[in-house]
Amino acid sequence: MDTSPLNPAWLRVCALDDILPDTGVCALVGQRQVAIFRLADGSLHALDNHDPASGANVLSRGIVGDLGGEPVVASPMYKQHYALRTGRCLEDDGFAVQTYAVQARDGAVWLLA
Repeated sequence: MDTSPLNPAWLRVCALDDILPDTGVCALVGQRQVAIFRLADGSLHALDNHDPASGANVLSRGIVGDLGGEPVVASPMYKQHYALRTGRCLEDDGFAVQTYAVQARDGAVWLLA
């Protein structure tokens, strides 16, 4: 299956029950590590697992929360907050991570890659 940027496809990543509410998991999608988060309200968010501030692949292990109505993940390294919807770093405009379309379907998590 060709999942290049010119021909994206929905990929099944894991069972929805594999992600507890208010936690994240890491999935290897091609050569990329993607952090997928399931919030208590049932929403799903996906972004690069690579923390640009520390250079480590750790965002899936960060703490999810809310800053001013914005769902975020706090990096476990230096505690920068990344917006789950946009990938922007709230403390430093010089940092951002790519986000991905993600959805729950038939009890599974699907990522557009």
